[in-house]
Amino acid sequence: MKPELRFETKRMRACSLGEESSVPDIAGSAILQNDLEFDLDEEDEIFEAYGTRKNAYPYRQYQAYSRELKERRVKTAVLENDCLRAVFLPEYGGRLWELWDKRRQENLLYTNDVIRFSNLAACNAWFSGGVEWNPGIIGHTPFTVRPLYTARLEEAGIPVLRMYEYERIRGVEYQMDFWLEEKDACLNCRMRIVNSGSRVVPMYWWSNMAVPEYAGGRIVVPAKEAYTSREAKVSKVSIPQVEGVDITRYENIPSQTDYFFNIPEESPKFIANLNQEGYGLLQYSTKRLRGRKLFSWGHKEGADRWQEFLTEDAGRYVEIQAGLGKTQYGCIPMPPHSAWEWMERYGSIQVQPEELRLGFEELSAALAGKVAARIQEEQLEGRLKKTRTMARRKGIAVYEGSGFGALEVLRRDLAGERPLSSHLEYHMKGESLENWAMLLEEGRLGRREDRERPDEFMCDACYYERLKGMKEEDLDWHASYQLGVMHLYYGKEEAAREAFLYSLRLRENPWACHGLGVLAMQKERSAEAAEWLEKGIGMRKEDLSYVKEGLRLILKTKEYRRVIRVCEELPEKTRTESRVVFDYLTALSHEGRCQEVLAYFAAHPDYVLDDLREGEDSISELWSSAYEAVYGRKPDEIPRQWDFYSL
Repeated sequence: MKPELRFETKRMRACSLGEESSVPDIAGSAILQNDLEFDLDEEDEIFEAYGTRKNAYPYRQYQAYSRELKERRVKTAVLENDCLRAVFLPEYGGRLWELWDKRRQENLLYTNDVIRFSNLAACNAWFSGGVEWNPGIIGHTPFTVRPLYTARLEEAGIPVLRMYEYERIRGVEYQMDFWLEEKDACLNCRMRIVNSGSRVVPMYWWSNMAVPEYAGGRIVVPAKEAYTSREAKVSKVSIPQVEGVDITRYENIPSQTDYFFNIPEESPKFIANLNQEGYGLLQYSTKRLRGRKLFSWGHKEGADRWQEFLTEDAGRYVEIQAGLGKTQYGCIPMPPHSAWEWMERYGSIQVQPEELRLGFEELSAALAGKVAARIQEEQLEGRLKKTRTMARRKGIAVYEGSGFGALEVLRRDLAGERPLSSHLEYHMKGESLENWAMLLEEGRLGRREDRERPDEFMCDACYYERLKGMKEEDLDWHASYQLGVMHLYYGKEEAAREAFLYSLRLRENPWACHGLGVLAMQKERSAEAAEWLEKGIGMRKEDLSYVKEGLRLILKTKEYRRVIRVCEELPEKTRTESRVVFDYLTALSHEGRCQEVLAYFAAHPDYVLDDLREGEDSISELWSSAYEAVYGRKPDEIPRQWDFYSL
């Protein structure tokens, strides 16, 4: 068949994502990359902690989802030829969801049987399966559950699928072009990141491939060393044997871990996942995509529970990844006025029985020779250059992304700065962005006394300066509040406090209360912080995202009686949400009411914390501490349904 590109819908069992959070992500939270020690050699050249962040501001969090599954129609883009069928999800960050080897009717990827969210991404909501494209900041991208601009074009009669967006934190565009030529047995993925600004920015990209955890499966990668972390210390280890375990045979890995493979400069850049028969996925690329990684949940009780938690019946998976840097412990500096481009290819591989019997080093060398020959035969670096003209041609729009790119086009035009890519179309959407456009053009943010919640949030210094320059008669409660948020973002704490208080004087509102609570926490004034946050929750009792964020912060102040009071005054729908229940039980525990905590767990053996954070041991810790307080001894074991800790 001639290569096809089709836009369809697919019936899938999926959870409701819920609305974006009504409050900005300004409080932040500790993440692994913020607190690591490095024990490395001078030639390793790891950009340690460069570009790490404590929050995903200005992106809003997605934290109001549930685990209840319903059949939904999900938009798909399908590329197909005689050899492959690739299914993408434009509404979910453009994820490559399925990749079928049609000759064997085998899906080369791990495709979940549901879309079920959990708290693993920069903006909370994340789901497992497929290939996730992660640009900009460390971790699972803010776009992982957001729609991308999607377009189609043709190159020499071959249909090309394009997905792209403007990334607001780094101020860059990223563009992904996918196609299959008539005889291609590998999917072509041409990636492009453009920093058209005037400053160096920290940059990050990892293509995150979920692949089946095959019985007797193994990873092949052209490396003899890997970077990994133990107890928050990063070091380099020899592979495949690490502490007596062949980590390339991933079923042997006991505990949750990452291995970032140190691939020599002269080696081809690839990684493969093989089953017992030597068949599986091969991913390889041009040289810019230099890093490769293996992630395993491990094989302890908590790891098994996580694998079950993220799916229904799709089984176990591991992640293999490919990135711009050697590791994910830091970003790498991207120069101004530059574009980084590379190609990735995804397809099947079959290793012969005699090769499978080889040890890791011999098999890796044999496969490296074959992949190098393939790259040379395909002239992959040359193909990357030859497709530059195609990559800068305009496509025909199919699906919409966000309107922030359009707002940035306007901002740069008014400032006389270098424009965004002319071949990528962005469209202004919604009153919120129109109000920010008004600030750029007229110096005022737009007044609406009936406004119930804040507009979108911004981080660019231009908006900060415009807000500071607004005339007093144009400052309503909302503009004053947005100014306070930006003061806080830029570290001007006293100015932020004054702006939030002024916003409250103009109109009592929960948003300024949240901002003042965050400020008080930063000054370690716990009682004041809790008081502001409780006041704000009192005005937004049915706003789940506000309540959850407010309770999270009050718990940090250790004002546990206040948490109990707040929870007991919430309407039933909000009070019975899983995280709110957990916060209430946590406060009861700290107030010595552990019998009530155990009684709740006993009465609700199927209780699930919907937005459990990766690596979080809070459920097992809460149950165990309550058990010990009531019975005077540690439990013999943690009930399996709440054991997410023994990783």
